[in-house]
Amino acid sequence: MAKEGCEMTEETQHMIEKQLSKENEHVESSCDGKEMRVVMLSGFGGLNKLRVTKKAMPEPADGEVKIRVKACGLNFLDLMVRQGIIDSPPKLPVVPGFECCGIVESIGENTEGFEIGDRVMAFVNYNAWAEVVCTSVDFVYKMPDEMSFAEAAAFSLNYVAAYMMLFEVANLREGMSVLVHSAGGSVGQAVAQLCSTVPNVTVFGIASCFKHPSIKNSVTHLFDRNIDYVHEVKVISPEGVDIVLDCLSGENTGKSLSLLKPLGTYILYGASNMVTGETKSFFSFAKSWWQVEKVNPIKLYEENKVIAGFSLLNLLFKQKKCDLVKSVMEKLLGLYNEQKIKPVVDSLWAVEEVKEAMQRIHDRGNIGKLILDVDKPPTPLMASDSTETSEAGEEEEETEGDNDIKERMPFIH
Repeated sequence: MAKEGCEMTEETQHMIEKQLSKENEHVESSCDGKEMRVVMLSGFGGLNKLRVTKKAMPEPADGEVKIRVKACGLNFLDLMVRQGIIDSPPKLPVVPGFECCGIVESIGENTEGFEIGDRVMAFVNYNAWAEVVCTSVDFVYKMPDEMSFAEAAAFSLNYVAAYMMLFEVANLREGMSVLVHSAGGSVGQAVAQLCSTVPNVTVFGIASCFKHPSIKNSVTHLFDRNIDYVHEVKVISPEGVDIVLDCLSGENTGKSLSLLKPLGTYILYGASNMVTGETKSFFSFAKSWWQVEKVNPIKLYEENKVIAGFSLLNLLFKQKKCDLVKSVMEKLLGLYNEQKIKPVVDSLWAVEEVKEAMQRIHDRGNIGKLILDVDKPPTPLMASDSTETSEAGEEEEETEGDNDIKERMPFIH
């Protein structure tokens, strides 16, 4: 009976995807050429749930601008969305992506502050991985003249998140110390650059050893994520650190809390340890959950420690703090114009290469941001196995350190 149930599930999934294909064909034939390429997520699971297809082009509503997209940002969160391991997953099918940049093509009624032809970057509550995006002016920001589209796609989400965690939540000041996990990632590099704008801030970075040569100059002290970094940090700073930024969760939560000084702040802004294989794993989810140190408020009181969480997308789309984010963006653009910060772009990918790009994120192979370049033509695969997907949705457990030794796809520029 179990086997029959499994077969029915696979057959049902096949029927759903076949129906989606028919619906898209109908849209393409009825939109009189007003269509666009999009990346569509048809179901939660592996890379085979993503495909490039056509969809009717949107038009701006009141208070919205229509953006001809030039580049989109890829984040680890997008991988978690694909696997379906986030709270409140989207209704399927959906076009993924939360940030993009491009040129204003048209403007809806009652829309002020933008003109056709403006170069802009924007937050989007899904639907960013498309040739055209419509979004409220509350989430749109003009790009500096010197900023490239690749830089803009690497700027908005990562730098706003890094700035707000450091300055709005943790109140970073002169002479403090910060420990950042995944120091080679796009948020990690943004954190390092922003810390350099404050005098005498010590940055402890945790990253895979193969990234160390590329990022060693961006942090004060750099440690391999597979060693006992708690001991190494305390050798340098016996009292610990003032701020910890954790995008991993799991066992790193307890380790990070043990490193906090009195009045120190631990901020959780992700849970990438829940991702191991290509598809969602209940074992990985449960393991990460049970490794998290259970927080005792009395212990926090006795040790004078602060625990916080941060989600920029919830702050924008659920809690409606658009004005606060806009003020932060103005400060960040000022720092960019003063050449104090500059986005680190790992690589550029064609829309048709989205699976390969997501595989690079999954392998933790990126240093800085991965970008979907809408105008870039696809190139021949550089790693023939980068998009292989198990039709059964099976996953292989990765052992610690595997990511450091596996063959990686070369950068694409």
